[in-house]
Amino acid sequence: MNILITGGAGFIGSNLADKLLDNGDNIFVIDNFNNFYNKNLKEQNVSHNLNNKKYKLFRINICNKSLLESVFKSNKIDVVVHLAASAGVSPSLKNPQKYIRNNICGTVNILECMKKYNIKKLVFASSSSVYGNCSDENFSENLNTNQPISPYAATKLSCEQFIYTYSQLYGINAVCLRFFTVYGPRQRPDLAIRKFTDLIVKNKEITLYSDGNTLRDFTYIDDVVSGICSAIKYNKTPYEIINLGAGKPINIRTVVKSIEKILGKNAKIKYTKPTPESVYKTSSNNEKAKKLLGYSPKTDFETGIKKFIEWYISQEEV
Repeated sequence: MNILITGGAGFIGSNLADKLLDNGDNIFVIDNFNNFYNKNLKEQNVSHNLNNKKYKLFRINICNKSLLESVFKSNKIDVVVHLAASAGVSPSLKNPQKYIRNNICGTVNILECMKKYNIKKLVFASSSSVYGNCSDENFSENLNTNQPISPYAATKLSCEQFIYTYSQLYGINAVCLRFFTVYGPRQRPDLAIRKFTDLIVKNKEITLYSDGNTLRDFTYIDDVVSGICSAIKYNKTPYEIINLGAGKPINIRTVVKSIEKILGKNAKIKYTKPTPESVYKTSSNNEKAKKLLGYSPKTDFETGIKKFIEWYISQEEV
């Protein structure tokens, strides 16, 4: 298949590209290499594929509709995996307009190109943040998501709705995947596990909210990539929202202790009150993913955190 990955130089996108190339697919990657974090990290993510004849990289912004359309016009695309977005819950409070432009308007640009060039398959990266401060023991896709508590979450919900509309109007087969706290090799430096590891290695202070009692459903990158690959093949219904998580929330203090143990170093921890946009817990109900996609996460947290730190150390030694 010919698969376009937006945001394909990032953490999830570059891992997905590697897997799809291994499967024999032709991959087109769009990424604008913005300065949200060190651009060199994205360059490292894609460097090993640049000479692969099955891999094409386009350094453009999905908000530039004319450049975006040129990619669709000049290449035969069967599937779009749309991962590109302004990321991060807390940063979205500082500049909500940027998140509206990049996430919502950028997604509509993608949908318009799919409509124009008759591309009928879309996999979209949504987020567990859409559940807000849900009080249920675990989060299923049929829960009310009308109370997002960050602009980032609100944009992801809006994208899901726009995708539903285009699916109904133009026959696009769409799967919106709600990712739960993905971690692993190539993880962004602003995300918890990589940030904690980096701070402990550098003997710097870690800030934990609510005495470190918050819970997160950490999901290893290989399991998420496997779920995306299954979603690419899924065609039994025209539109679905599906969780991709590990289904086993972990206390943040436990995460820090696990990193300390593997590194053989103690963390310097400062506790503080939670911020308004932070949620107490994320917990994925994976029954729908199992039923529709055959999804079954294989990597437990203990194994995943060891793999991540092995990769982290290997990068630091380069």
